[in-house]
Amino acid sequence: MKFTVAPEIFAALPGLYIGVVVADGVDNATARPAIEAQLHTAITAAAARWQGVKIREAPAIAPYRAAFQALGINPNKYPCSIEALLSRIGKGKGLPAINPLVDLNNAISLEHTLPMGTHDLGGADDDITLRPARAGDIFLPFDGGTTETPDVGEAVYAVGQQIRTRRWTWRQSEHGKITAATRRVFFPIDGFAGSNDEQVRRAVAALVAALRTHFDVAARHGIVDREHPHLAID
Repeated sequence: MKFTVAPEIFAALPGLYIGVVVADGVDNATARPAIEAQLHTAITAAAARWQGVKIREAPAIAPYRAAFQALGINPNKYPCSIEALLSRIGKGKGLPAINPLVDLNNAISLEHTLPMGTHDLGGADDDITLRPARAGDIFLPFDGGTTETPDVGEAVYAVGQQIRTRRWTWRQSEHGKITAATRRVFFPIDGFAGSNDEQVRRAVAALVAALRTHFDVAARHGIVDREHPHLAID
């Protein structure tokens, strides 16, 4: 199995720089108080750091808003995940603990100000790709609801015709949702060369270390960019 970014995505975002972490044999059913504590600390720090700041105007968020526009996505209507997280925290809504893998993802995302995804790859036969949506693709919103058909050409993470995220890093699907039963997990960490690529590498290292410390698994990791659009993740 491999992760691939389609040429059309790099045509719109030539500087795209994605850190990838994959772990197998994860026990996500056991409570991890240390991860909950890390998430709480990250939320508290983010609330203090971003208090009184207009998130959409922050330099750390600007590259993502520009990238959304380059992809034909309105960032005011569909903000990227890190902007949405920070906006929620800035409004005093906090962030609930969900399960260890999701909580770890959210903590590291906040610590490094990066959008990060967490996808269950259990049972997936097709490669995971970041590509333009096409006819026949299906998106199932979190917790069910009406099945959606993405606009053809919309930037999506996909496994076969199952859409894992709509509008690049905006919204994840019920397909690939992390649960207590998750054993195989894929984390994409989206950034840009020459802008925040160092943060991406640090987030990758932090995530790999945390997976070893808290879950006792040795994660595979790598980088996908325009010169290296494929990464084997088996």
